[in-house]
Amino acid sequence: MNLSVSGHHLSVTPAIRTYVESKLERVLRHFDHIIDVHVILSVQKLRQCAEVTLHASGKDIFAQAEHENLYAAIDELIDKLDRAVMKHKDRAYGHPHESLKHHEPDEAV
Repeated sequence: MNLSVSGHHLSVTPAIRTYVESKLERVLRHFDHIIDVHVILSVQKLRQCAEVTLHASGKDIFAQAEHENLYAAIDELIDKLDRAVMKHKDRAYGHPHESLKHHEPDEAV
């Protein structure tokens, strides 16, 4: 997995980078077919914004979160990303014909 963390009006310190990496491990535990992750951290007046674009096999997933604290914004971002990845995993690897299992075929007379 390729990870890039960049800042917009913000310098990305090693502490912030390791915090993002440790939080992304949770997403990697649930889904290991992730190819590339690009995280953008930005500051807009008093709001801290965190965005992520995740390239997985078959789909690109985007999530965004804003908060007054940068670490809280990263936490919200990872929660949203984890839900989106789990939803993608359920759709991609779920059982598409589950509703047909309960359907009883008509008996021939």
